Amino acid sequence: MFNDILYFIVHIGLSLLGIAFIFRAWLFAVRMPPFNPYSQAVIQVTDWAVQPLKKLVSPRRYLDLPSLLAAWLCAVVYLVVSLLLLHQSIVAASQLVGLALAGVLTVIKWGLNTALWLILIQVILSWVNPTAPAMPLLQALTRPIMEPIRRHLPATGAIDFSPLIVLLVLQVANMVVQRLSMALGGL
Repeated sequence: MFNDILYFIVHIGLSLLGIAFIFRAWLFAVRMPPFNPYSQAVIQVTDWAVQPLKKLVSPRRYLDLPSLLAAWLCAVVYLVVSLLLLHQSIVAASQLVGLALAGVLTVIKWGLNTALWLILIQVILSWVNPTAPAMPLLQALTRPIMEPIRRHLPATGAIDFSPLIVLLVLQVANMVVQRLSMALGGL
């Protein structure tokens, strides 16, 4: 029972931290101004890990490699701790490559979940309060995902079906990545 409680705490804590690193990379990719209050909050939460990594790896044009590397390290730690808590076994050297790959898949899973939740929040907010202060941020973050689908869908007037299609695709992709991650990580 103690291991289950500890696993729950580790799962929540490291998943939220990994998502914060992904969110930082996403804000960088869409060129969100750093003086935005949401950007400031994410930067303050993640700066302790990203700044040292910037000395090793520099960001590229639209790719914040230090933030993604921090998310991957967070995912690997999450997987190792999960393996120790759930299976109560020590990680063997032969599992390290699988854990490294499972870490990449875990970061992808966290990114897919983040996209899914951002789109859900945006859709609900568009029904309840379309002028909410968070709407411009949500629209800026989800536009790269939604626009390709919107271009291919026929115009239906006031109803936008692109979030439904994107949510379905994200959920299917998440299921595939989850299975691959579990298989590689030994969980």
